[in-house]
Amino acid sequence: MSLPPPLPAVIIEPLVRAALQEDLGRAGDITSGAIVPGDVAWRAVLAAREPGVVAGLDLAAMAFRLMDPSVNFEPRVADGARVSAGQPIAEVSGPARALLSAERVALNFLTHLSGVATATATIADAIGPFGAKVVCTRKTIPGLRALQKHAVRLGGGANHRFGLDDAVLIKDNHIAVAGGIAPAVERARAAVGHLVKIEVEVDTLEQLEQALALGVDAVLLDNMSFHELRRAVAVTAGRAVTEASGRVTPETAPAIAETGVDLISVGWLTHSSRALDVGLDHQAG
Repeated sequence: MSLPPPLPAVIIEPLVRAALQEDLGRAGDITSGAIVPGDVAWRAVLAAREPGVVAGLDLAAMAFRLMDPSVNFEPRVADGARVSAGQPIAEVSGPARALLSAERVALNFLTHLSGVATATATIADAIGPFGAKVVCTRKTIPGLRALQKHAVRLGGGANHRFGLDDAVLIKDNHIAVAGGIAPAVERARAAVGHLVKIEVEVDTLEQLEQALALGVDAVLLDNMSFHELRRAVAVTAGRAVTEASGRVTPETAPAIAETGVDLISVGWLTHSSRALDVGLDHQAG
Protein backbone atom coordinates (compact mmCIF):
# COMPACT_ATOMS: atom_id res chain seq x y z
CA MET A 1 0.00 0.00 0.00
CA SER A 2 1.32 3.40 -0.99
CA LEU A 3 0.97 5.88 1.87
CA PRO A 4 0.11 9.54 1.27
CA PRO A 5 2.75 12.22 1.96
CA PRO A 6 2.34 14.27 5.14
CA LEU A 7 -0.05 17.19 5.03
CA PRO A 8 1.72 20.55 4.54
CA ALA A 9 2.50 22.51 7.68
CA VAL A 10 0.43 25.41 6.36
CA ILE A 11 -2.65 23.19 6.72
CA ILE A 12 -2.00 21.65 10.13
CA GLU A 13 -0.31 24.54 11.97
CA PRO A 14 -3.42 26.74 12.32
CA LEU A 15 -5.42 23.78 13.65
CA VAL A 16 -2.82 22.85 16.24
CA ARG A 17 -2.31 26.47 17.26
CA ALA A 18 -6.07 26.96 17.69
CA ALA A 19 -6.32 23.81 19.81
CA LEU A 20 -3.50 24.99 22.08
CA GLN A 21 -5.05 28.43 22.42
CA GLU A 22 -8.38 26.86 23.34
CA ASP A 23 -6.73 24.72 26.04
CA LEU A 24 -4.41 27.38 27.45
CA GLY A 25 -7.23 29.89 27.75
CA ARG A 26 -6.48 33.32 29.20
CA ALA A 27 -3.77 32.45 31.73
CA GLY A 28 -1.93 29.44 30.35
CA ASP A 29 -1.34 26.16 32.18
CA ILE A 30 -1.67 27.33 35.78
CA THR A 31 -1.14 23.79 37.13
CA SER A 32 2.22 23.15 35.46
CA GLY A 33 3.24 26.77 35.96
CA ALA A 34 2.74 26.47 39.69
CA ILE A 35 4.20 23.01 40.23
CA VAL A 36 7.03 22.60 37.71
CA PRO A 37 10.12 24.84 37.88
CA GLY A 38 10.97 26.47 34.56
CA ASP A 39 14.41 24.86 34.32
CA VAL A 40 13.28 21.25 34.78
CA ALA A 41 13.77 18.96 31.79
CA TRP A 42 11.68 15.86 31.17
CA ARG A 43 11.69 12.85 28.87
CA ALA A 44 8.62 10.81 28.07
CA VAL A 45 7.45 8.19 25.61
CA LEU A 46 4.26 8.07 23.57
CA ALA A 47 3.17 4.44 23.53
CA ALA A 48 0.21 2.54 22.12
CA ARG A 49 -1.86 0.79 24.76
CA GLU A 50 -3.67 -1.33 22.19
CA PRO A 51 -3.02 -2.48 18.60
CA GLY A 52 -3.79 -0.02 15.85
CA VAL A 53 -2.65 2.17 12.97
CA VAL A 54 -0.80 5.39 13.79
CA ALA A 55 -1.89 8.74 12.39
CA GLY A 56 -1.25 12.29 13.55
CA LEU A 57 2.39 12.16 14.61
CA ASP A 58 3.16 15.43 12.83
CA LEU A 59 0.36 17.19 14.70
CA ALA A 60 1.56 15.83 18.03
CA ALA A 61 5.09 16.99 17.28
CA MET A 62 3.84 20.44 16.30
CA ALA A 63 1.81 20.77 19.49
CA PHE A 64 4.91 20.22 21.61
CA ARG A 65 7.13 22.45 19.48
CA LEU A 66 4.65 25.32 19.40
CA MET A 67 4.83 25.33 23.20
CA ASP A 68 8.61 25.39 23.08
CA PRO A 69 10.77 25.16 19.92
CA SER A 70 13.53 23.44 21.89
CA VAL A 71 11.41 20.31 22.38
CA ASN A 72 12.88 17.22 20.70
CA PHE A 73 10.31 14.89 19.15
CA GLU A 74 11.70 11.54 17.95
CA PRO A 75 9.23 9.27 16.08
CA ARG A 76 9.80 5.56 16.55
CA VAL A 77 7.37 4.64 13.76
CA ALA A 78 5.87 6.48 10.80
CA ASP A 79 2.28 7.53 10.23
CA GLY A 80 0.46 4.57 8.71
CA ALA A 81 2.45 2.03 10.73
CA ARG A 82 0.64 -0.80 12.47
CA VAL A 83 1.61 -1.03 16.11
CA SER A 84 1.02 -3.51 18.90
CA ALA A 85 -0.02 -2.88 22.49
CA GLY A 86 2.86 -1.38 24.48
CA GLN A 87 4.87 -0.39 21.42
CA PRO A 88 6.61 3.01 21.61
CA ILE A 89 5.37 5.45 18.97
CA ALA A 90 7.63 8.41 19.73
CA GLU A 91 9.91 9.87 22.39
CA VAL A 92 9.70 13.50 23.41
CA SER A 93 12.07 15.50 25.58
CA GLY A 94 12.55 19.10 26.60
CA PRO A 95 11.28 21.62 29.16
CA ALA A 96 8.82 19.79 31.42
CA ARG A 97 6.37 22.68 31.54
CA ALA A 98 6.05 22.77 27.76
CA LEU A 99 5.61 19.02 27.46
CA LEU A 100 2.93 18.88 30.15
CA SER A 101 1.07 21.87 28.73
CA ALA A 102 0.94 20.39 25.21
CA GLU A 103 0.26 16.80 26.29
CA ARG A 104 -3.52 16.81 25.97
CA VAL A 105 -3.66 18.59 22.60
CA ALA A 106 -0.98 16.29 21.19
CA LEU A 107 -2.84 13.21 22.44
CA ASN A 108 -6.23 14.49 21.26
CA PHE A 109 -4.99 14.69 17.69
CA LEU A 110 -2.95 11.49 17.86
CA THR A 111 -5.58 9.27 19.48
CA HIS A 112 -8.47 10.52 17.34
CA LEU A 113 -6.69 10.31 14.00
CA SER A 114 -5.13 6.95 14.87
CA GLY A 115 -8.63 5.76 15.71
CA VAL A 116 -9.85 6.83 12.27
CA ALA A 117 -6.92 5.10 10.58
CA THR A 118 -7.40 1.96 12.66
CA ALA A 119 -11.13 1.74 11.89
CA THR A 120 -10.40 2.25 8.19
CA ALA A 121 -7.81 -0.52 8.25
CA THR A 122 -10.36 -2.87 9.81
CA ILE A 123 -12.71 -2.35 6.86
CA ALA A 124 -9.92 -2.33 4.28
CA ASP A 125 -8.58 -5.64 5.60
CA ALA A 126 -12.05 -7.18 5.57
CA ILE A 127 -12.72 -6.32 1.91
CA GLY A 128 -9.17 -6.79 0.64
CA PRO A 129 -9.77 -10.09 -1.16
CA PHE A 130 -12.60 -8.63 -3.26
CA GLY A 131 -10.93 -5.62 -4.88
CA ALA A 132 -13.31 -2.96 -3.53
CA LYS A 133 -12.05 0.19 -1.81
CA VAL A 134 -13.37 1.75 1.37
CA VAL A 135 -13.94 5.50 1.11
CA CYS A 136 -14.85 8.19 3.61
CA THR A 137 -17.60 10.81 3.25
CA ARG A 138 -18.28 14.44 4.17
CA LYS A 139 -19.51 13.28 7.60
CA THR A 140 -16.48 14.80 9.29
CA ILE A 141 -15.93 16.80 12.48
CA PRO A 142 -16.07 20.49 11.52
CA GLY A 143 -12.59 21.91 11.02
CA LEU A 144 -10.89 18.51 10.93
CA ARG A 145 -11.88 17.26 7.47
CA ALA A 146 -8.42 17.41 5.89
CA LEU A 147 -6.90 15.62 8.90
CA GLN A 148 -9.56 12.91 9.06
CA LYS A 149 -9.48 12.23 5.34
CA HIS A 150 -5.69 11.96 5.51
CA ALA A 151 -6.05 9.46 8.36
CA VAL A 152 -8.44 7.40 6.21
CA ARG A 153 -5.77 7.15 3.53
CA LEU A 154 -3.17 6.17 6.13
CA GLY A 155 -5.48 3.33 7.14
CA GLY A 156 -5.68 1.98 3.60
CA GLY A 157 -8.83 3.76 2.47
CA ALA A 158 -9.51 6.37 -0.18
CA ASN A 159 -11.24 9.73 -0.16
CA HIS A 160 -14.63 10.64 -1.55
CA ARG A 161 -15.15 14.31 -2.40
CA PHE A 162 -13.63 16.81 0.02
CA GLY A 163 -16.49 19.30 -0.19
CA LEU A 164 -19.47 20.53 -2.12
CA ASP A 165 -17.23 22.19 -4.69
CA ASP A 166 -15.13 19.37 -6.11
CA ALA A 167 -17.71 16.94 -7.48
CA VAL A 168 -21.44 16.73 -8.20
CA LEU A 169 -23.37 14.26 -6.06
CA ILE A 170 -27.07 14.33 -6.90
CA LYS A 171 -28.98 12.92 -3.92
CA ASP A 172 -32.64 12.09 -3.37
CA ASN A 173 -33.59 15.61 -2.28
CA HIS A 174 -31.90 17.14 -5.33
CA ILE A 175 -33.90 14.74 -7.52
CA ALA A 176 -37.12 15.63 -5.73
CA VAL A 177 -36.57 19.38 -6.11
CA ALA A 178 -35.46 19.08 -9.76
CA GLY A 179 -38.40 16.90 -10.71
CA GLY A 180 -36.45 13.78 -11.62
CA ILE A 181 -33.04 12.32 -12.34
CA ALA A 182 -32.88 13.51 -15.94
CA PRO A 183 -33.44 17.24 -15.29
CA ALA A 184 -31.09 17.11 -12.31
CA VAL A 185 -28.27 15.58 -14.35
CA GLU A 186 -28.89 17.84 -17.35
CA ARG A 187 -28.77 20.99 -15.21
CA ALA A 188 -25.63 19.84 -13.42
CA ARG A 189 -23.86 18.96 -16.67
CA ALA A 190 -24.71 22.36 -18.13
CA ALA A 191 -23.40 24.20 -15.10
CA VAL A 192 -20.10 22.52 -14.22
CA GLY A 193 -16.78 22.23 -15.99
CA HIS A 194 -15.70 19.28 -18.10
CA LEU A 195 -13.37 17.98 -15.39
CA VAL A 196 -16.11 17.73 -12.74
CA LYS A 197 -17.56 14.24 -12.33
CA ILE A 198 -21.25 13.59 -11.74
CA GLU A 199 -22.56 10.90 -9.39
CA VAL A 200 -26.22 10.08 -8.77
CA GLU A 201 -27.67 8.42 -5.68
CA VAL A 202 -30.17 5.69 -6.56
CA ASP A 203 -32.44 3.60 -4.36
CA THR A 204 -33.84 1.26 -7.01
CA LEU A 205 -32.73 -0.56 -10.13
CA GLU A 206 -35.17 1.56 -12.13
CA GLN A 207 -33.42 4.73 -10.98
CA LEU A 208 -30.09 3.09 -11.77
CA GLU A 209 -31.17 2.47 -15.39
CA GLN A 210 -32.20 6.12 -15.70
CA ALA A 211 -28.87 7.38 -14.37
CA LEU A 212 -26.83 5.06 -16.59
CA ALA A 213 -28.78 6.13 -19.67
CA LEU A 214 -27.68 9.70 -18.95
CA GLY A 215 -24.00 8.73 -18.94
CA VAL A 216 -23.18 9.65 -15.34
CA ASP A 217 -19.70 8.92 -14.01
CA ALA A 218 -20.72 7.12 -10.82
CA VAL A 219 -23.78 5.75 -9.07
CA LEU A 220 -24.32 5.64 -5.31
CA LEU A 221 -26.28 2.49 -4.50
CA ASP A 222 -27.97 3.53 -1.30
CA ASN A 223 -29.09 0.96 1.30
CA MET A 224 -29.54 -1.83 -1.22
CA SER A 225 -29.65 -5.48 -0.21
CA PHE A 226 -26.83 -7.81 -1.21
CA HIS A 227 -29.05 -9.24 -3.95
CA GLU A 228 -29.88 -5.77 -5.27
CA LEU A 229 -26.21 -4.78 -5.23
CA ARG A 230 -25.28 -7.83 -7.32
CA ARG A 231 -27.97 -6.99 -9.84
CA ALA A 232 -26.92 -3.33 -9.87
CA VAL A 233 -23.31 -4.28 -10.61
CA ALA A 234 -24.45 -6.56 -13.44
CA VAL A 235 -26.73 -3.89 -14.90
CA THR A 236 -24.01 -1.25 -14.70
CA ALA A 237 -21.54 -3.54 -16.47
CA GLY A 238 -18.63 -1.13 -16.07
CA ARG A 239 -20.45 1.88 -17.51
CA ALA A 240 -20.02 3.82 -14.25
CA VAL A 241 -18.24 3.52 -10.93
CA THR A 242 -20.45 1.70 -8.42
CA GLU A 243 -20.49 2.84 -4.80
CA ALA A 244 -22.37 1.04 -2.04
CA SER A 245 -23.54 2.93 1.03
CA GLY A 246 -25.55 2.18 4.15
CA ARG A 247 -25.25 -0.09 7.21
CA VAL A 248 -21.56 -0.87 6.61
CA THR A 249 -19.73 -2.59 9.46
CA PRO A 250 -16.59 -4.75 9.58
CA GLU A 251 -18.97 -7.72 9.63
CA THR A 252 -21.11 -6.70 6.63
CA ALA A 253 -18.34 -5.16 4.52
CA PRO A 254 -17.02 -8.44 3.03
CA ALA A 255 -20.48 -9.44 1.79
CA ILE A 256 -20.98 -5.99 0.29
CA ALA A 257 -17.59 -6.14 -1.44
CA GLU A 258 -18.32 -9.63 -2.72
CA THR A 259 -21.19 -8.21 -4.81
CA GLY A 260 -18.60 -6.59 -7.09
CA VAL A 261 -19.06 -2.91 -6.22
CA ASP A 262 -16.06 -0.66 -6.77
CA LEU A 263 -16.38 1.44 -3.62
CA ILE A 264 -17.91 1.17 -0.16
CA SER A 265 -18.52 4.50 1.56
CA VAL A 266 -18.56 4.61 5.35
CA GLY A 267 -19.58 7.76 7.20
CA TRP A 268 -18.81 6.58 10.73
CA LEU A 269 -15.09 6.26 9.97
CA THR A 270 -14.75 10.02 10.40
CA HIS A 271 -17.66 11.07 12.57
CA SER A 272 -17.59 8.40 15.27
CA SER A 273 -14.54 6.13 15.18
CA ARG A 274 -13.32 5.15 18.64
CA ALA A 275 -10.05 6.81 19.62
CA LEU A 276 -6.96 4.63 19.77
CA ASP A 277 -5.60 4.45 23.32
CA VAL A 278 -2.19 6.14 23.37
CA GLY A 279 -0.46 7.41 26.50
CA LEU A 280 2.40 9.75 27.38
CA ASP A 281 4.50 8.10 30.07
CA HIS A 282 7.54 9.15 32.07
CA GLN A 283 10.75 7.61 30.78
CA ALA A 284 13.30 6.84 33.48
CA GLY A 285 16.99 7.33 32.95
